[in-house]
Amino acid sequence: MNLKKVLAIGLLGATMAGQVAAETTLRVASWLPPTHPQNAVVWPTWSKWVEEATEGRVKVAVEYGMGHPKTMYELVEDGVVDASFSYHGYVPGRFKLTQAVEQPLLGSSAEAASVAHWRVHNKYFAKANEHDGLELIGLFTHGPGQIHMANPVSSLADLKGKKIRLGGGVQGEIGHRMGVTAVGAPAPKVYEMMQQGVIDGVFIPMGEQKSLRLKEVAKNVIALPGGMYLGSFAMFMNPDFLADLDAKDREAIMAVSGEKLSAMAGKAWDAGDAAGLEAAQADGVNITMVKEGDALANEFVALTKGMDEAFLKSVEDRGVDAKAALAELREIARNYK
Repeated sequence: MNLKKVLAIGLLGATMAGQVAAETTLRVASWLPPTHPQNAVVWPTWSKWVEEATEGRVKVAVEYGMGHPKTMYELVEDGVVDASFSYHGYVPGRFKLTQAVEQPLLGSSAEAASVAHWRVHNKYFAKANEHDGLELIGLFTHGPGQIHMANPVSSLADLKGKKIRLGGGVQGEIGHRMGVTAVGAPAPKVYEMMQQGVIDGVFIPMGEQKSLRLKEVAKNVIALPGGMYLGSFAMFMNPDFLADLDAKDREAIMAVSGEKLSAMAGKAWDAGDAAGLEAAQADGVNITMVKEGDALANEFVALTKGMDEAFLKSVEDRGVDAKAALAELREIARNYK
């Protein structure tokens, strides 16, 4: 073999080695089952966006079974994984302002609420630094939380004393006002708890009738107009991981995150709710679709009186104009197209 061929092969090998070394895997921890829209739609879509935006230099890998959702914040902060998502209500005390989007009677889709969530956070709430130690890449909500029960109930008063799994956040306050016995547990545990009779029901979106198979154990659903609340979630990355990337890749990842990612996530959870309703109906679940002005709807509206004021009082120590933020959030969500 002549010298030119040897040099050419050596140069090609060095180039390929450099390409391999330059490829980075972004490890995402997930705590929901692979079939859930968050894992079947949201992460794969964002992964594709990231790989395309970085021209293949950054690839995304989702890992399962990483623990309780409330630990995701710490796993990312400590660099055990590079990114994750979690429900704000699992960490009471740390996240207060995020409850703005959870307040009852918003009456919007998760997609609309998620866009409003992201915009209002950046305009009003970011300076409070509730996500300290994390690089926020998206904010979204699940769809309207509804009442899923093992046995039928005909009014909200019937829920008094019932053992209800609550995930924290605003749904905790709603449960308190209803007089339920609150039981805490991560969402993936609900099926087992319902099956074993540990709980009588759960407040959760319609999508979980399918994704968590609640249609098998929670055969009675009360669907209030607009639901009872929305659930606030964050998607976040480790700042050091992001800082270690080449500047153009860092910028590329952030360009496909933020409002774009938030809207896509909310839309996926909306679609999950539609699929959940269809699956529940096909499986013979008894679904009471409550209309505006019905007795149950009026009962719920009366129950929520004063919740805005309670929220605003709870965030007085955050140093932000929460009243203006709440009003703007509702305006954005209700007028979103």
